[in-house]
Amino acid sequence: MKWIPLQSAAQLSEILAKPGPSLLFKHSTRCSISTVALERLNKSTLSDQAPSYLLDLLSYRDLSNEIATRLHVHHESPQVLLVNKGECFYDESHLSIRVEEIEEELKKINGL
Repeated sequence: MKWIPLQSAAQLSEILAKPGPSLLFKHSTRCSISTVALERLNKSTLSDQAPSYLLDLLSYRDLSNEIATRLHVHHESPQVLLVNKGECFYDESHLSIRVEEIEEELKKINGL
């Protein structure tokens, strides 16, 4: 995976304005489940299919809350969100984060 650090509300606005899908991963560096989820994602090629953003939840808690508010999702950690044109079309957390499911959702949004 090629992660892009997600660090500001302005950057979030840019992501949400994009016409194609983007992947957001909210990661807690203190949580072993979050580490397992990150390892699963790191073994994938999802970033070849959609820009992939990594939010350090402990450093950017306010931004994590803004994501929940703007995308109308419940805050979780770890959490993967797929967004397209300002809408969240996939939201999964904890050990339910599965690369295969994310790939299927990306195929749907890309019309494959």
